[in-house]
Amino acid sequence: MISFIVPAHNEEQLLGRTLEALHAAAQDVDVAYELIVVDDASNDKTAEIAGAAGARVITVNHQQIARARNAGAAAAAGDLLVFVDADTIINARTLRATIAAVDRGAVGGGALLTFDDPMPSSVRALAAIVAVGMRVGRMAAGAYLFCTAPAFKVVGGFDETLFATEELTMSRALRKAGRIVILRERVLTSGRKARTHGLAELFAPLGVLLRHGPSALRDRARMSFWYGRRRHDPRQP
Repeated sequence: MISFIVPAHNEEQLLGRTLEALHAAAQDVDVAYELIVVDDASNDKTAEIAGAAGARVITVNHQQIARARNAGAAAAAGDLLVFVDADTIINARTLRATIAAVDRGAVGGGALLTFDDPMPSSVRALAAIVAVGMRVGRMAAGAYLFCTAPAFKVVGGFDETLFATEELTMSRALRKAGRIVILRERVLTSGRKARTHGLAELFAPLGVLLRHGPSALRDRARMSFWYGRRRHDPRQP
């Protein structure tokens, strides 16, 4: 069985379509599955939407995506764990490729990302360059990361001391447990950060790292790009 684990904090706008896509992909592939939404300190209709979509809702108050993902994994019954961000749409083709990779012996991996429109051309070009590097380096993006339940247990899950780049650390850990793959197939994820932040703000986390070093990744305040108040996306009503 596949356990889809969706961490969510105030995701009432996008969560419904994400869960609908997960249902559709799993039913198309004809695989047993469960949906787990980890509602992390939301104060909107995230939990209500998740429950109405047939997901099991795990309520936590971590405000940290690594811990939220781990909480979902702890509740999961599947032998394959698929972590999907609440603003990400998967399809049957990517799910089939995921299952096939695991059947061929991979312990985990990810997929390429496509960002929804509109997206600034400069950001889209940067994202394409980063995607090549992540595929060559076998680093899974957090929007879509999968691993077998035994491999997750061996590596100890996501590093809960990190407030960012936890998916990269997870990818490196999984490589020690076995083979990981970055699929050619894609998932569609939101480009809302690029629409609500200027180019200088998008590069700000890199500046923080250069100034303070890796310890900044363990400081919620310094990772405010991800944990600060979400700005309104003009693409959303």
